[in-house]
Amino acid sequence: MTVAFIDTDVIIRFLTGDDLTKQAQAAAVFERVQDGQIEIAAPDTVIADAVYVLSSPRLYHLPRDHVRDLLAPLVRLPGFKLRNRRTVLRALDLYASANIGFGDAMIVATMEQSGSQIVYSYDVHFERFAGIRRQEPG
Repeated sequence: MTVAFIDTDVIIRFLTGDDLTKQAQAAAVFERVQDGQIEIAAPDTVIADAVYVLSSPRLYHLPRDHVRDLLAPLVRLPGFKLRNRRTVLRALDLYASANIGFGDAMIVATMEQSGSQIVYSYDVHFERFAGIRRQEPG
């Protein structure tokens, strides 16, 4: 089975319904994925972009937990191929619960899974996570 890639805009149309025609088209794709008829793939950056678009005050301004609750079921679809599915799911949870940006949540999730303990950063919020030690460069 050939795997097709999916862009953020299709995910956004599906989740928001702000264009009903495009939502129906996107829903048809995800139904086929759910039924095992097709597989889709995306780099982690597509999910990061979707988080940004859905939570942006200038766009949809959805609460963090709502963003997670919308995206996580899609990420969990067996036919939705993500290289770092487990990391992305953990990052969505951290994003919703720990009041950090999604990029930093990806760093924490990746560090947890790899066993890394040191992050070079000026962001003090990394110090809130057990097993992670923040160091400023220099």
